[in-house]
Amino acid sequence: MRASARRLLLLLCCFRLLNVAYLRFLFSRINMSKSEVRHRGKFKPRGNIDGSNENKGLSTKEKNAWASRLIGTFIFVAGVIFLCYFRYQQYLKDIIITPLDSPKIIQENSSLPSSDPSRFWGSYRPHAYFGLKARSKTSPVFGLMWMTQMVNTMPPPLRHWCDQGDGLDSYTWKMHDGRNFGVQEIKEKNYVIVTEFVKHQGGDHGGDWTARVTFKAKDPSKPSVVSGFLYAALDGDNGQLEPVLSKRHLKGVKGFHEDLGDFNVVFSSEKGRKDYKENYFISHAQQLDQLKDILLKNLKVEAWDKGRTIPYFTSPGRRVPKDAVGPNFIMKEVTAQLPFTMEMAFESGSFNARKERLEGEIFSTYLTSEINRFNSKFEETFGLEKRAYNAKEIEFAKSVFSNMLGSVGYFYGSSLVQSKYNKEPVSYWNAPLYSGVPARPFFPRGFLWDEGFHNLLLSMWDEEISKDIIGHWMDLMNIEGWIPREQILGVESRAKVPSEFVVQRNTNANPPTFFLPLQRLIKNMMSSGTVKDKAYLNALYPRLKTWFNYYNNTQKGRDAFTYRWHGRDATATKQLNPLTLASGLDDYPRASHPTDGERHVDLYCWIALASGVMADIAKTLGKDTDKYTSFHKLLIDNQRLDSLHWSPKGKQYSDFGLHTDKAKLEKPKPPSNVAPGQVPPNFDMTKIRVVLEEPSLKFVNALGYVSLFPFLTKIIEPDSPKLKQVMDDLTDPNKLWTDFGIRSISRKSRFYGRYNTEHDPPYWRGQIWINMNYLCLSALHHYSSVPGANQNQAKSVYDRLRKNLVNNLVKEYYRTGYIWENYNDSTGEGKGAHPFTGWSALIVLIMSEKF
Repeated sequence: MRASARRLLLLLCCFRLLNVAYLRFLFSRINMSKSEVRHRGKFKPRGNIDGSNENKGLSTKEKNAWASRLIGTFIFVAGVIFLCYFRYQQYLKDIIITPLDSPKIIQENSSLPSSDPSRFWGSYRPHAYFGLKARSKTSPVFGLMWMTQMVNTMPPPLRHWCDQGDGLDSYTWKMHDGRNFGVQEIKEKNYVIVTEFVKHQGGDHGGDWTARVTFKAKDPSKPSVVSGFLYAALDGDNGQLEPVLSKRHLKGVKGFHEDLGDFNVVFSSEKGRKDYKENYFISHAQQLDQLKDILLKNLKVEAWDKGRTIPYFTSPGRRVPKDAVGPNFIMKEVTAQLPFTMEMAFESGSFNARKERLEGEIFSTYLTSEINRFNSKFEETFGLEKRAYNAKEIEFAKSVFSNMLGSVGYFYGSSLVQSKYNKEPVSYWNAPLYSGVPARPFFPRGFLWDEGFHNLLLSMWDEEISKDIIGHWMDLMNIEGWIPREQILGVESRAKVPSEFVVQRNTNANPPTFFLPLQRLIKNMMSSGTVKDKAYLNALYPRLKTWFNYYNNTQKGRDAFTYRWHGRDATATKQLNPLTLASGLDDYPRASHPTDGERHVDLYCWIALASGVMADIAKTLGKDTDKYTSFHKLLIDNQRLDSLHWSPKGKQYSDFGLHTDKAKLEKPKPPSNVAPGQVPPNFDMTKIRVVLEEPSLKFVNALGYVSLFPFLTKIIEPDSPKLKQVMDDLTDPNKLWTDFGIRSISRKSRFYGRYNTEHDPPYWRGQIWINMNYLCLSALHHYSSVPGANQNQAKSVYDRLRKNLVNNLVKEYYRTGYIWENYNDSTGEGKGAHPFTGWSALIVLIMSEKF
């Protein structure tokens, strides 16, 4: 229990003792003898008729008075105790939403242009196929929608937010530097859309930018008719937008926002074409997630031309609801036969030194300059040409890396959270989050353990971006040291998440993967010696201490030096093996019957890694390192590790718990009084787990990623025979080795490829995941560089695994147009969410051999 809670309990005890003492005092006053009262001069004796004086106490009237005082005092003290108890209960409820009392890493308004103008504007709407916004709490948003005209579907599909159901051939940022420009390619079935933007800094509000969208047919002999919609919209009524109209054509938008000042948006389009039609839409949206629906509801149908009967769908003009304060959603539409180009130029009102508008040839000149700068920096950073990669492989790497950088978003809002003291979810405090996302169509929001992997790559490119991201995440820490593992901030993010995944619970941790990029970042910051970096580290350190303590307080096991992931459901009946979502390895098999006595080897290794980094940080800051250094030595001691997690029978590192492998999913049997073949109404026929053998305390010998963790985190000593056993398992095709990477669980495991529920396919039960393969290569690289009996084998396995991973991801990218969430261990085919340029983008570091 924390100090503040202990103090509150002590206060309650004091009130209790005072209450008892005061009551005893009052009772003694009621029963005072006459002599005691006379002695105090507060009572005159009254005799009986016979002159005797037998009254040895208070009169009835005085007794009643004292009783009234007693009752009043009792009520008062009871009220105080009740109030303290109520306040304490409220305190327990509020802990989860109480920010950590420590200086913030990211200062208020540090994202505004006065602090960092080069990153104020960006493609910070990763869920949109193309969207721009500023790093402001309520920034106006700008974006693209489009539809293919004259098709069988009525109305034609309108593209806006990334959606795997749209069935696009591909979409990816081909180049993006995280600051000044980006080039993206979107492939429909019959045509290609190229979105480009470039910025020009100046003034007090982040300067100007221009977005260009080019539509072109894949086969020029078969051009499609397409409508492109470029729009500007406000977040509710935070600002002003007014259309600039001329001869029934939308020329631009005049606007104002408190973080942007006055601004203009200018639309440019081609002229003099007969097959070119311009329209516009002016409306009002209460929320940003309604933009697409509002346009769809207001589309009208018109004839393409007088000589043809084929209609097309088009914008209706002005449709502002009567009860709205004014327009906050303004859109320019161009419908034409391909090819055609649209431009949208944003001009800041404070940019007084502007010499020319950023459009046409001027735009092209700026963009070319940024592309050349990007190409030079990419080679300087990753050195793929020096490593003799061919042009297609380098193009692949640039696309994968750029799509990760182009998927960094800026969000603002609050999470829904819940603790055991809250009957209903409550709102976390409102806060900004600058973060990458795993997958634009499926996971366009921040994930705690993913982001540590993302920053292994991002920190190589731009340390300021990475430090900013880490700082935003650390500032979301509450007083317990807990950070909600999934950040769903703002209405657009909330609209993309099923309701059952929205609420975050403070009992559930997530792997502390930020310690991975921090290992290198901290050394670089200390060597730089700048005042800014020292201030950053001094603000970061107490938050990391609290975070580290959170894991050791809430995720520790029952026995010394053991850890377990909380949040497993021991009552689950429809799961073959209860999920361990907190670990990040959702359906990886753990102990079949969750208990407080479980021991999870991967969490043990994460804490060992974190303690080592904490010692490094403390040393660089001149702090006392003894606590972390000694704790790190205890955890990496191979004898202690082996005593807790080495399974002699399985010859592997394992979890430990109440477990049986002998279980299966079966349809439940209807009640015996029901006729054969009949099912009672409302009887749930979903398969449930049937245990065929009583569980017992044992090692869970599911060979796979979890059992590799002492190796992945480089804890195993280089000369250990157990290291050789691990590498032998890695290279065994019947266990973990494939021609495409290391699979997540052995082919010999009972859980390999098995559904965890009737409808949930295997996730971490055979598939190849790039983040784990990156850690595997990092470990092999380490063991191949240190003397030991296993050095040569580590080098051989490293070369083979790295080649397999690179070859397969490049092949699948050009075959499918995407990089994927995971890969099939039998065929190498991409599976799951796509494009998944979260941790799968670590293939760029694998190619460049940066570990």
